Amino acid sequence: MRSLLRKTHKYLGFFISLQLLLWTISGIFFAFNQIEAVRGEQYRKTLSHSLDLGKFDFKSGNVRNARWVKRIDQDVIIISSDSGVEYRNMEGENVSKISFDEARQIVTALTTLIPQEVEEIVNMEKRSEYRGRSLPLYKVITISEDEIMLNVYLNPFSGEIAAIRSSRWRIWDLMWGFHIMDWEKRDDFNNLLLKIFSVLALITASSGLLLFLRLDAKKI
Repeated sequence: MRSLLRKTHKYLGFFISLQLLLWTISGIFFAFNQIEAVRGEQYRKTLSHSLDLGKFDFKSGNVRNARWVKRIDQDVIIISSDSGVEYRNMEGENVSKISFDEARQIVTALTTLIPQEVEEIVNMEKRSEYRGRSLPLYKVITISEDEIMLNVYLNPFSGEIAAIRSSRWRIWDLMWGFHIMDWEKRDDFNNLLLKIFSVLALITASSGLLLFLRLDAKKI
């Protein structure tokens, strides 16, 4: 029995040692990096706006959720319904996309970053920085005061910042993929491979504990 435990512990330990190392390294990285800093929250400005509800001059049916945002000097109502998401002005008219120049103005107003270039994203890519966000998006390449390059993703209709991405976020995303063993989409933490390795790690730890207890008992 002891020989079987030793062999089980030895070969299982060798088999999963690399993944155990990746779990440890990624865990250390997560512990020493605050998620708020990874998401670029430190670059956002806190602004306040007032809204006169008397300006509303339209009705809309089957609304699940409605909220208001300030887009430069325009009030925009974001309406979520069964048919999708609509962006309207206070008179109920659909708003058009902001221009690239307006995108730069919004980034300057809402963050401490300096806009450099703007491009439109219309296609979703695997492992993209903007996954999970609705397209289209404007990607604004910026630079911080300490000369760090960051990508700011804007909703072209509401002008809202959808995400701020830096090299720190990319490392975090890579580590997250290692941690949950999903190297493709990096968002499935219930995948079969993770479950298998978790069980194997438990067996390895348990067999090692049993070996220690049996050897210790034999000495006594």
